Amino acid sequence: MGLIAIGDIHGCSRTLKVLLEALSLGAEDHLVFLGDYVDRGPDTRGVIHQLIALSKRVRCTFLRGNHEQAMLDWLSGEEGTYWLHYGGEETLQSYMQGGKLDFPATHLSFLKSTTLYLETPEFFFVHAGLRPDRTVQENIRHAEAEVFLHYRGHLRVAVPQWEKCVVFGHTPHSAPILTDRMIGIDTGCVFPERLGLGRLTAVRLPEREMVAVANQEFR
Repeated sequence: MGLIAIGDIHGCSRTLKVLLEALSLGAEDHLVFLGDYVDRGPDTRGVIHQLIALSKRVRCTFLRGNHEQAMLDWLSGEEGTYWLHYGGEETLQSYMQGGKLDFPATHLSFLKSTTLYLETPEFFFVHAGLRPDRTVQENIRHAEAEVFLHYRGHLRVAVPQWEKCVVFGHTPHSAPILTDRMIGIDTGCVFPERLGLGRLTAVRLPEREMVAVANQEFR
């Protein structure tokens, strides 16, 4: 079985399609999506449709990003206009059909089914990161959703106390982060106008082989 982690997609459905084709997936592969499927890009609806269809033929784990959480909070009425200014307007636009909002129940179920992390014997997958002054197991015991969804403090630490490698997205970088204990693969897919960004990146594990494609939405 091959583990493949995929970084932040942010509504870029055409780019996701090209990356999946580049990966040449096999029946034994296990895809781990690191969250932030929604917002900012033009086709959140198309992204989620692709992911649901993909999960029917390949093993997939879908982690929750801070943008999914913001969207769920808005849909449940727990937030005001925060999500709309956070990329939510583009997401709602992708769900407009004939001048009306058409949000499939299957898409809501998909969002609600996302999880905060995945642990394997060699790796820990999470959207944003973990506190570096705690072991992975200590982070799990504290179970701080705010850390899993938003944290960036580990990026300022050379050697975290983690007992295994943590794979994450959330913070865009011009090149993947690749150290003994950190793999960061958010390469700013939805930001092609920013120098060095504009790619959707995946990593094959345990080989640590990077596969990246350029943004296809804004050409």
